This record gives sequence, C-alpha cells and structure tokens, in this order.
Amino acid sequence: MIELRGVKKRFGEQVVLDGVDFEVREGETLALLGPSGTGKSVLLKHINGLIRPDAGKVIVDGLEVATLPRKALSELRTRIGYVFQNGALFDSLSVFENVRLGLSDESKFNDMEYAERRVAECLKLVNLAPDTAKKFPAQLSGGMRKRVGIARAIAGAPKYLLYDEPTSGLDPVNADIVDELVKRLDHELGVTSVMVTHDVRGAFNVADRIALLSDGKIVLQGTPDEFRESEDPKVKAFLERDFENSFAA
Repeated sequence: MIELRGVKKRFGEQVVLDGVDFEVREGETLALLGPSGTGKSVLLKHINGLIRPDAGKVIVDGLEVATLPRKALSELRTRIGYVFQNGALFDSLSVFENVRLGLSDESKFNDMEYAERRVAECLKLVNLAPDTAKKFPAQLSGGMRKRVGIARAIAGAPKYLLYDEPTSGLDPVNADIVDELVKRLDHELGVTSVMVTHDVRGAFNVADRIALLSDGKIVLQGTPDEFRESEDPKVKAFLERDFENSFAA
C-alpha cells in the first residue's frame, strides 16, 4: 500500500504540493490527473524517494520512505518499477542492454543466461518481437520505445509500477495500445500501479480509481463513476475541458 499524508513540497517560492493526502490500495491501478504543471510527476517521485517532502509522510509497505537509510531505500526501490515520461533509454545501448538494467538483483544482472531469458520474457509481455533486443533506441518508433521502457520497469518483477505520462507524445492509436498494455500487465502481473497521465480518456479506461491534483492538493480520489457524478466545481471544470475533448471524435 502507498500513502501520502499531508505531504508538502516547494521549489523556491513555488508551492507544488500543499498538504497532499493520497492513497493507493493493494492491487489497484490508480490514475493521477491534473492540469499541466500541477506537480503530478513530483508526487510520483516522492513514492520511490527520488524527491523528499518538506513536510508530511510518504509510506510504502509500512515504511516511511524519507527516513529510510540508503541500504533500506535501495531495497525498497527493487520493489518499485518506474516508467519515465520520455522512456529514458540509453541511445548507446541496445534494447537488450537497456532492459537488462531493470534487473536490480546484481547476481541476476551478471547471469547472462538468466538476463537473456528475462529480457526475452519482458519483451514478449509488452508485445515486442524477440529480434527487438538487438536493435538500438534510434531504430524504434515512439510507441516501441515506450514499450521498451515498460519492459525495463518490469524486468525486476516489481510489486509496484509507477508510470510517468506513458502515452505522452503518442498518436491516439499508439496511446490506446499502451493503455491496453498497462491494463493487461496490471492484471497478469498482479502489480499495484500509479499512472500519471494527461489523457483523461485513457485514465477512465485503465484505472480502478482516479485522483485529481489541483492547486497542490488532491481534490477528489474515487472511481470513474464517482468522478462523473461529482459536483465539485474543480472536478466538473476539469472534466468538461479535457474529458469531453478526449471523447470528441
């Protein structure tokens, strides 16, 4: 389980998170929505300790992340797969080498027979052909690079998956492919997922629950139906602007 309790974060004079209360239940997929620049990615990075809060608590599996010593934090991170917004693939490394980096267990990383088998398994899970392993990121389409990033995130068999804008920059067809992949992986792997996204339509399709971040706070956290039925002015304004536009076509 993931919990943020009263989390605050500012950068200089800019208040990004202003007392965030946020909960992700075991086994669910939660989509985090919000206008651009509201701190969705900042919130996500608090979960695995990439950013520390100025105040409040971030708790994962009963552990307060910000207080963990280095070794304990490293161990926790082995249970958390992170899919970066731009894929964050290393251009000088092959797809095989990029995905292999997701093996957080050093012995498994150094066991080439295991690494080859696990990389092949992960590429298959994200619907990429076996020979993709030999290619380099520059040879891949945007959608394929996104899927390689997901393959790397799941290589270490994490308990949690954090997705930072997994469909950004993709056309609607490829965005739908990635959304369906996220949905299928969560079911097949039994992971708990948090997906930061600007794609309202995808969020409603993929997520068990949705949270809206606005003005540094979580405005509402609930099921898609609860969002549709909400009378909160910020929720209604956000959905009217983004949700209807997403479905107009």
